[in-house]
Amino acid sequence: MPAERALKERVHARLLAEAGDDVVSSPVAVRARIAEHLRAEEPLLGAERFDGLLAELVHEVSGLGALEPVLADPSVTELMVNGPGRAYVERDGVLTPVHLDLDAAAIVRLAERIVAPLGLRLDRASPMVDARLADGSRLHAVLPPLAVDGPCLTIRRFGARSLTLTDFAVPPDVDAQLQAMVAGGANLLVAGATGAGKTTLLNSLSRAIPAGERVVTIEETAELRLAQPHVVRLEARPPNAEGAGAVTVRDLVRAALRMRPDRIVVGEVRGGEALDMLQALNTGHDGSLCTIHANGTRDALRRLETLALFGGATLPLGAVRDQIVSCIDAVVFVARRRGRRVVTEVAEVVDARAAGPSAEAAPATRPLAQLDGSSLVVVGEPSRVSRRAGVGPV
Repeated sequence: MPAERALKERVHARLLAEAGDDVVSSPVAVRARIAEHLRAEEPLLGAERFDGLLAELVHEVSGLGALEPVLADPSVTELMVNGPGRAYVERDGVLTPVHLDLDAAAIVRLAERIVAPLGLRLDRASPMVDARLADGSRLHAVLPPLAVDGPCLTIRRFGARSLTLTDFAVPPDVDAQLQAMVAGGANLLVAGATGAGKTTLLNSLSRAIPAGERVVTIEETAELRLAQPHVVRLEARPPNAEGAGAVTVRDLVRAALRMRPDRIVVGEVRGGEALDMLQALNTGHDGSLCTIHANGTRDALRRLETLALFGGATLPLGAVRDQIVSCIDAVVFVARRRGRRVVTEVAEVVDARAAGPSAEAAPATRPLAQLDGSSLVVVGEPSRVSRRAGVGPV
């Protein structure tokens, strides 16, 4: 409403006018000061309307404004703002429109409030940014002229409850198979489409990593929440306003090799770091996990070899495929089915090349578990020898 918006602007002006005086920082003090200014500007406000405006102003000053009530709902897994007056949330895999009183300027201010403390830039010269909220949620923002209909925000949230493999419709026998593979040091590739739950599934798989091992995680935007006590989290950094200071995932993969890792976990392989990861896994760094975008288990291996070729080394395709067969033990595929994230296949990587190690045939897969109707069932046992002594076959 125009009247309420004007009232809020007057309260904001009062707060800015006193910013150089007695600055308060505690949430209680901020709320009290805003209440004082709101009452001074509109002394005849009813109690209900006063409390509502006060809550909105507190969210605007110290939180995320109109987004706060939406993000306070634990059932919301994703929030999408498609410009002024158009917003959607995802609950249980279903998109629902929501009303948010945000104009284009307010959307930009919210995004800037999130990225500014992180040293990131968001303006017309740099109109896209990825950032991480304090609670671990991931923000992606796009500004005009790239976003034709106004600034867009997408916030992906991660639940406070740690999910298990059962939450991905994995039955006990497949659960035991996967846990044995992780504990046995198998190198697993988690594949799926955008939003399929790859990172969440990787978190669930990581629960089988023994507590005494040192794990180094590498991500473009930190999302993983491993439960082990000895975890080192590394996060890539984009270039600053001058275009310098960038630290890529590939840089971090190389740095992780000097940090005495028992396992390396790469949040997502999407570039030349695939080659460095393959080389690391082929030099004794077993038991590693990573995710990749793909349409299936075989497609995941094809995409991995393509990304490895982006690494810049003049390796022949046959050599890249040899490395993949040697170091990747299995691929776990996760997908959305009727709003739910489910594991649809577990496949072991096998060498189907009969013409020798330099043959150009692509690596193949052998199903270990696949869907039978709507249920995931075991259809094979791992044939590879465990990479960790005393654990048995993976």
